Amino acid sequence: MNMVTILDGGMGRELERRGAPFKQPEWSALAMMDAPDIVKEAHKAFIDAGSKVIITNSYALVPFHIGDDRFKAQASTLAEQSAIVAQQAVSESGQSDVLVAGSLPPLFGSYRADLYQPEQAESIALPLIQAMNPHVDLWLSETQSLIEEALCVKALVDRIDSAHKPYWVSFTLEDAEVTEQPLLRSGETVVAAVEAMVEAGVDAILFNCSQPEIITDAIKLTKETLANTPSAQARAIKVGAYANAFPPQTKDATANDGLDELRDDLTPSNYLQWAQQWHALGAELIGGCCGIGPEHIEVLSKNLN
Repeated sequence: MNMVTILDGGMGRELERRGAPFKQPEWSALAMMDAPDIVKEAHKAFIDAGSKVIITNSYALVPFHIGDDRFKAQASTLAEQSAIVAQQAVSESGQSDVLVAGSLPPLFGSYRADLYQPEQAESIALPLIQAMNPHVDLWLSETQSLIEEALCVKALVDRIDSAHKPYWVSFTLEDAEVTEQPLLRSGETVVAAVEAMVEAGVDAILFNCSQPEIITDAIKLTKETLANTPSAQARAIKVGAYANAFPPQTKDATANDGLDELRDDLTPSNYLQWAQQWHALGAELIGGCCGIGPEHIEVLSKNLN
């Protein structure tokens, strides 16, 4: 089996645990505004736990979380700061092999493909991309519910990033209803998403902010689809996962109604068992999303390679 690159875990819950200002609707953006030092310490905790890729705290820097006025006034500055703080954490850790991934969030709210507004997508994504571009090592388009949005963001990065840094896209899956095959929260199939991402030229396809059970099925299907795609570029695409510790999320779930309860069965050792299944299926990029802390990442780091 291939070596696993260990990603970090859920930043929002780790910030809350460390006493950073944390409330809805701003969520993790509030710490970026008022407590960047705590953000840096959270990054360092994940690095100390074994993360080789840390993700910028830019996920909530969209109007859905911070409002239109604050987005226009502060989003670029905060996005740049999120990348600089992450780079500072790497530097202060003394671990030069850790990479910073620029988080490109769902532009209109997590899980809600139905809220996507194509005419407004560029005005939200472009300031974040431009601000982080000089300071990140790769891109991570996270928690994508809709193929169209994922393609839009990839095209915008291609326009701005002349260095052509690696581009990873991570989809979130329908996990509140039992289906015959894993689906994006838009209802689109994983196969369709993988085929679109191959055509778009991404470097990695991941699944995040979903139940680990459904992610396992998605990884298997993704590897099968890539193997059946007659191109060397498709076979070179890495596959990965970082699940959350939430119960199943309904179709009308939103990311700023309050704090979701966490499952009590996803202990570090239990989460490792899921990660080992993903690795056995061919996943090379593994970390955690909401509710998965440094203690989980440490167990992954010590046991997956």
